[in-house]
Amino acid sequence: MIPTEPIGSIPRPPALLEAIASQHAGTLGQEALNRAYSEALSDTIQRFEQTGSPVLTDGEQTKPSFATYPLSGLHNLASDGVTIPFSDGHTRQLPKLIAGPFRYGIHADGYVHAARALTHLPIKQAVISASAMSLLYPPAGIPGYSQEQFLADLIDEAEADIRGALHAGAATVQIDFTEGRLSLKLDPTGGLLRSFIALNNQVLERFTAEERGRIGVHVCPGGDRDATHSADVNYSALLPDLFQLKAGRFYLQLASEPDKSSVLRMIGQLLQPHHLIFVGVIDPIHPTVETASEVCARVLEAAEFLPLNQLGTTDDCGFSPFADDTSTARDTAFQKIQARVEGTRMAGSRLGV
Repeated sequence: MIPTEPIGSIPRPPALLEAIASQHAGTLGQEALNRAYSEALSDTIQRFEQTGSPVLTDGEQTKPSFATYPLSGLHNLASDGVTIPFSDGHTRQLPKLIAGPFRYGIHADGYVHAARALTHLPIKQAVISASAMSLLYPPAGIPGYSQEQFLADLIDEAEADIRGALHAGAATVQIDFTEGRLSLKLDPTGGLLRSFIALNNQVLERFTAEERGRIGVHVCPGGDRDATHSADVNYSALLPDLFQLKAGRFYLQLASEPDKSSVLRMIGQLLQPHHLIFVGVIDPIHPTVETASEVCARVLEAAEFLPLNQLGTTDDCGFSPFADDTSTARDTAFQKIQARVEGTRMAGSRLGV
């Protein structure tokens, strides 16, 4: 069977969004918010199971965003960090570190424990990359806390995040590296991208080859409110450096790519025997729900370029990477996931695997 996995986030149910807004407004207590989180998580796991998905995620229901969950509860941050512009004109802004030392406020193992208590199916856990967290350090520096010490602390924390998720029982861990493609927009020379890859490799090198086989990297042009931040960056500039990452799995946005065959051909030339390539066959941003037949056709196309024993399928990106992104309906997300699962099985049957 061709493996198939989700990327991560699922749109939060309206009741949870209302609870979060009420808590921010000071009209709802933490205990009531925690109940809303638990109900959303339970519903997410149940609906994932109903799609027939062989691997589940927690839908990131209890994260503020895919990128900033480690910062929860920290007090050494300011709000005026790096700003990321999207194609429709809206922006997202990261916080900025103002004092050391840097420590994660939350690690991912708690998310794994909560999800595993609700299902017997394998759980995949998404974590943020060390390179994304490196953007917290201000260009002007921090008195008494050098960038070198910050990066040393960051690498320790990123390792602990991944290792904790594995020890908690995650079947696989996915490192979100959406800033990879964006880095080429910020620095077309590729210097920033290569520095990101070197930093992430310092984390990956702390794991055994067997462990790295369970660790993957996800790249896409960013997806938020039906917009992207780097879809205009050609994949050919990213892929050669991307495959220098010492991960065993690569989750690659592809459904929304205009020239899939060229990208697939390049992937086929770059992959190593120990790599497992999950190609995106679902576009979370597109409002139309793909059919199983459309997914099957995309898988069959990928099979023309990639070895079947190294081929898997996924979604291009998460459906709601930030808690306030409601551009995709929750029902639509699960319909798309079910189409991916059914289409992948259909393709596997036609390919005899």
